[in-house]
Amino acid sequence: MKVAFQMDPIGSVNIDGDSTFRIALEAQARGHRLFHYHPQHLAYDEGRITARGQWMTLRRERGNHVDHGPDEVVDLSSFDVVWLRQDPPFDMGYITTTHLLDMLPKSVQVVNNPFWVRNFPEKLLVLRFPELTPPTMIARDLATIREFKAKHGDIILKPLYGNGGAGVFRLDPNDRNLASLHELFTSMSREPLIVQKYLPAVTKGDKRVILVDGEPIGAINRVPQEGETRSNMHVGGRAEKVELTERDREICRIIGPTLRDNGQIFVGIDVIGDWLTEINVTSPTGLQELERFDGTNGAEIIWQAIEAKA
Repeated sequence: MKVAFQMDPIGSVNIDGDSTFRIALEAQARGHRLFHYHPQHLAYDEGRITARGQWMTLRRERGNHVDHGPDEVVDLSSFDVVWLRQDPPFDMGYITTTHLLDMLPKSVQVVNNPFWVRNFPEKLLVLRFPELTPPTMIARDLATIREFKAKHGDIILKPLYGNGGAGVFRLDPNDRNLASLHELFTSMSREPLIVQKYLPAVTKGDKRVILVDGEPIGAINRVPQEGETRSNMHVGGRAEKVELTERDREICRIIGPTLRDNGQIFVGIDVIGDWLTEINVTSPTGLQELERFDGTNGAEIIWQAIEAKA
C-alpha cells in the first residue's frame, strides 16, 4: 500500500521511543511504501487534497534512521492510508488539517478518522463517561472554578487543549495561586480550563492503556519524578511494566465500542487508580515501551487492523 505520514519532522524523532517511527518501520517491513510530509505542507488545491513531502526509507540506526527522496507534491487521493500523527496542541491549525483530510475519498483510510479526532478532543471525550472519571469541571469563569476547589480542596488545573504535561498545576487546600494562574491562562487564550479532583494514586503512576480498534492490547505505567505531580514522559516520568487490571478492562469495555465505531484505531487512555482521566486520539504514544516490557508488537496489531479494513 501507499502510506502517507502527516507528522512533525521525522529526522529529529527518538527512534527508541517514538510511536510513529515504530508504526512506519512496521509498515515498511510489511512492504508498504512510505511518504512523509509536515502538516503545513497539506493543501486544498482546486478540488484536490495535496501534500508536499518526500518518499522515505527507514532503518533502526541512531543518527541515520531515515533517507528522504526529493521534494514532491502528491495527490493524497491516490494513497491507501494517511496517518494523522502530528503532535498537538489541538489548535485551529490542527483542526483545519482534519477538515482537509476529511475531504479525501473513502478509498483512503485516514488513521485515526479525522472527523472524530476533531470531535473527540482527549479531555472532552471522557466527559461522555462521567461514571468512569474523577470529579471534573470545564470552565473559564473564576468564581465557578473557585466553587469546585472549595468543594474538592485538592485539584489539578490544566489547559483544555494542552499536551505532554505542559501547564499542569496541582493546587492543594492551602494553595493561594488559583487567581494568578487563572489570570495567566486566560491572558494566553480564550479557551476554558479543565479542573479535576487530585487523585493521590498518581504517585504510584499514571497508567497508559493502549487500545487498537477498541480492544486493549496492554499498558505501561508512567511514574512521576519525586516531588513532581506530572507523570508524562515528556517531563521526566519513568515508564515501567504493568499489568491490565479488571478495572482497566472494564473501562475499555465501556469506551471501546465508541472508539471502534468511529474509526479510532490507535488510542491511548490514561488511568490513575480506578479512574479514567483522558482518552488520547490525536497522537497517542507508548508502543515502543509496551513492546520492550511485554514483547507485544502493537504496531503489528495496528497494521493488521488497518489492512483488514483495506
